[in-house]
Amino acid sequence: MCSVMTGGQAPTALVAASPSVTAVSVEFPAYQVGQDEAMAVLADFAGPEFCRFAASSGVERRRVALPPSRYADLGGFSEANDIFIDIALELSERALLSALDKAKVKPSEVDIVFSTTVTGLAVPTLEARLATRLGFRSDIKRLPLFGLGCVAGAAGVARMNDYLRAYPDQVAALVAVELCTLTVQRTDRSMANFVAASLFGDAAAAVVATGPERRHSGPKVLATRSRLYPNTEDVMGWDIGSHGFRIQLSVEVATVAEKYLGEDVRHFLADYGLTPADIATWVCHPGGPKVIDAVESVLDLPPDALARTRKSLRENGNLSSVSVLDVLRATMADPPPPGSLGLMIAMGPGFCSELVLLGW
Repeated sequence: MCSVMTGGQAPTALVAASPSVTAVSVEFPAYQVGQDEAMAVLADFAGPEFCRFAASSGVERRRVALPPSRYADLGGFSEANDIFIDIALELSERALLSALDKAKVKPSEVDIVFSTTVTGLAVPTLEARLATRLGFRSDIKRLPLFGLGCVAGAAGVARMNDYLRAYPDQVAALVAVELCTLTVQRTDRSMANFVAASLFGDAAAAVVATGPERRHSGPKVLATRSRLYPNTEDVMGWDIGSHGFRIQLSVEVATVAEKYLGEDVRHFLADYGLTPADIATWVCHPGGPKVIDAVESVLDLPPDALARTRKSLRENGNLSSVSVLDVLRATMADPPPPGSLGLMIAMGPGFCSELVLLGW
């Protein structure tokens, strides 16, 4: 049975029983490129068609895993994946240590760690390789997630919430790392590859969440909802082979958002006696300009409602699973008034969406 919220605020009892997002940190590689420089680096294979996508991407600059000149020398999937593991471990370690420090939580206090990526492969997984380096306990539970893509930041927060409601005295951590630029295919002249090359950047994020029996600050996770849309498997994903990760990206992404997302959000909120007008802050993944426009349109949002989303896209590019966590970090740094509600929204391969209702 759903608890009904009134006046755009959550009932005190529901807030008290909800886990908290205690800290979020985002770490970037050292190398930053403006969109003009990225266009120049990729011009040898992309040509003027790529420049058209790059100019309309909403991206001004991005952090990238390697010096721009190194990308032309990558020998193939094996070399790119070896580089992925090295840099992903470095960024993940920095992000986790930063988030734990913000949360005033020792690594030995973490009971479960979730990890997510969709831009590289590692077995043992990243969080296993980091366990000893970070000082996690030997009995820590691990849950690596692969294949969720852009939705994984929100889905990871939702799954931490599920766990902490079952174990309310425990601590959970999530690390998301995406080195999207290592997947760019220099022989693929498809529209999907041009869009990806013009849009995606690299980063890692970490989230620390605590169960309701532990007293920590930060927004409460009040409710979540997952949605998987029928017959949309080809909208977004990877073709994985000896060439590495070749993007599959349909022009239907914004169309799917327009078709389903408004109704999904309204039904989700209505279950708690709410409407979009009750949401004070929107934590939305920046899929790209058309997707952001579609979200604004279907939810009838005011012009500045997704300002942080557009800023993240402009300054960092689309960071896949990390992006919505970057928007969450910015929101927590400048939070809405106490008692306010927020909604985290992300979409990704499946095709699917994840909604997370937050309470300050």
